[in-house]
Amino acid sequence: MSSPAQIDQLPGRPGERFEPYVRLVRCLMPRTSCVAMFGPAGELAWSSESMLGPDLDLTSLVDEALLAGRSNPDSTGQVRVLPGSVPVYLCSLRDETRRLLAILAIVCRPPDGRDTRTQDFSFAYALLSPVLECLRRELVSRATIEELTHTVGGLDKDLNLLLAQTSPDSSGVAPDDASELQALLQQTVEHLRARTGALHVPERSVTLVRSGSAAPPDAQFLMRAHRRLLAMAQSQHGPAISNDTRSAENPEAFPYRVLCCALRSRAGRFIGLLVLLREAGAEPFTLRDAHIAEILGRKALGVIESSYDALSGLYTRPAFEQRVRGVVTGGESSQAWSALYVDVDQLHAINENAGMHVGDAVLAQLGELLRNRLPPGAFGSRISGDRFVVMLPAEVHDAENFAESLRAGAEQLAMTNAHAHGVSISVGVALFDGGVDELAHVLAAAETACKAAKDRGRNRVEVYQQSDLSIVRRYADIGVAGQLREAIDAGRLHLDAQLILPLAAAETARPHYELLLRMTDEAGRTMGPDSFLSAATRYQLMPVIDRWVVGHVIDALKPRAGVLEGRALGFTINFSGQSLNDEAFADLLIEQVESSGLDPALFVFELTENATVANLVRAEALMRRLRGLGCGVALDDFGTGLSSLSCLRQLPVTMLKIDGSFVREVLTDARAESMVRAIAQLARGMSIITVAEYIETEAICARIAELGVDYGQGFAIGRPIPLAEVLLELPLPSEPATGPADTHGGREARLSRLVG
Repeated sequence: MSSPAQIDQLPGRPGERFEPYVRLVRCLMPRTSCVAMFGPAGELAWSSESMLGPDLDLTSLVDEALLAGRSNPDSTGQVRVLPGSVPVYLCSLRDETRRLLAILAIVCRPPDGRDTRTQDFSFAYALLSPVLECLRRELVSRATIEELTHTVGGLDKDLNLLLAQTSPDSSGVAPDDASELQALLQQTVEHLRARTGALHVPERSVTLVRSGSAAPPDAQFLMRAHRRLLAMAQSQHGPAISNDTRSAENPEAFPYRVLCCALRSRAGRFIGLLVLLREAGAEPFTLRDAHIAEILGRKALGVIESSYDALSGLYTRPAFEQRVRGVVTGGESSQAWSALYVDVDQLHAINENAGMHVGDAVLAQLGELLRNRLPPGAFGSRISGDRFVVMLPAEVHDAENFAESLRAGAEQLAMTNAHAHGVSISVGVALFDGGVDELAHVLAAAETACKAAKDRGRNRVEVYQQSDLSIVRRYADIGVAGQLREAIDAGRLHLDAQLILPLAAAETARPHYELLLRMTDEAGRTMGPDSFLSAATRYQLMPVIDRWVVGHVIDALKPRAGVLEGRALGFTINFSGQSLNDEAFADLLIEQVESSGLDPALFVFELTENATVANLVRAEALMRRLRGLGCGVALDDFGTGLSSLSCLRQLPVTMLKIDGSFVREVLTDARAESMVRAIAQLARGMSIITVAEYIETEAICARIAELGVDYGQGFAIGRPIPLAEVLLELPLPSEPATGPADTHGGREARLSRLVG
């Protein structure tokens, strides 16, 4: 055994980590004088005594215990007696595989004179078993950590390889995901010295094959054996290695050495494999190779899952955008490209009637349909819930034919499924504009054509054409919507006011101003509502605009609340049918009017007849709340809807605005004149004020008055002027009242006399 001089070089005392075990042994066996642990080669690991002298030489005993432990894996140890009747208990510590980890030697003091017996080993082992088990687990943990440290250290080079995969190229542009997968597979093949490597994920339409030598990859073998390879990978929890190659004794074996790694989704579902092939005469694959391949396979799977939609197997939106940028900036831009925008018709009905799982199945089948039919070079994506986009290297005519084949294929989906719900798609086709790189602009024309297809009955293909005014207007709305958002954010909206005057002198008649929205573009030009309300409605911006209008009007009138109180003047404010569907709008409107400090009678809130009929319950509830405050309520474009009379019976309106299409023709069309007269008589019988819009001449104004209409509005009454100019005629409480501006004409002067 080690001499005292040698002991100083050994770990020595157990230290903090093992000292508790020594104390436990001493508690369980009070006669213990020394506790020492020896490694599997007989080396002293530590001892409770700083020195083990010649009188305590355990070398032969430990060697004997090691020999017995190796020859008998079930042996737990033995007891031996040193000269002087000193008992030594030698306990074997093993891991779960019965491999010998250490020998724990417990030296006890000799028995005293009263009891000369030495306790047998089984008694001592049973007494010490809790301590021995804890110590055994400690050793197993330390051995595992050391093994992992060694393994991780050996994989440093491989991990550095993995970390280098996503670096940009020399141009500073990150590679697209397809290129990253190809580079990853190529480097895996080269690093593991394989002849051929393949990455195969059928449900994501990913199949890549690369060669690691001058010889071409053996794609024919992969095609013939891919089912066996899939089964081989799927049957294993980890990488599968087959180093036995075909021979006379084993004719069913592969002609190559094979390493297969299963690719599994986050949920643990098998979705594909990474396979590497070496020549029969090459060195066999090792477990280290398998570990490296498994890590690289997970890396590839991460790229796939981030780049491909799990439901459809097509590109995700970010990956699609990256691929489009490659078309725009790369050599592919010289090729004619067409964009397809695909929208599933009424998917919400399938979800509601059959369940979300059926809707998801439809989307998955459409994704499969697209993947199976995409020509070489084409790529597609599911960019949102029920919308797909496809980029085709083709002219518009060929893209239209492809889109029609997709539409016909989608109709067949219901026939091949257990559910009986019809499936159809609307498709828009447009020539790809290679001069833009924003996805919204790239797809704008195709999306516009798709929406036109839905408007025209669904289950059809529409091609974007400059001569189609409906499609062109939709396309223009995309750009206008962006300008409108910018104008809202930049404060470039403002209000004009157009006068509404009584057509007959009456003490109770009160003039009004209708407030009309205007937008100033970046060049400083003023745009009327005809230029942007279509886009605002199509892109659901009207609730934002309505909130801005109400807040702006109240803020503008608040400083003149005292001047306006009790005056015979009103302001008509429009809001949209979209705001009726906004549950928060009604409460916001009521709260703003109540807290403004303004007389509620100043306001008349105006809705179109069609918007009211479309949401009659909400419209009636809001109108009654406004009437309860003292505000007026107007129906605009009256007479054009399908339920005009039924609306009047149900709604608490105070004003009807007769649609301008009747007013313009009142002098030339007897039916228009009769319509105006009938509305005026009906409203008078119900104590509702009538307003004729679009009075453009004095003759029309006179005839409208004869027909019994109460108010007139139009260029013959007064042109729109900025609201700020109107408010200048209403002085602040600290300012003296000023007369009307002469430029506004007689009716404006009359208004000023009415308001004081």
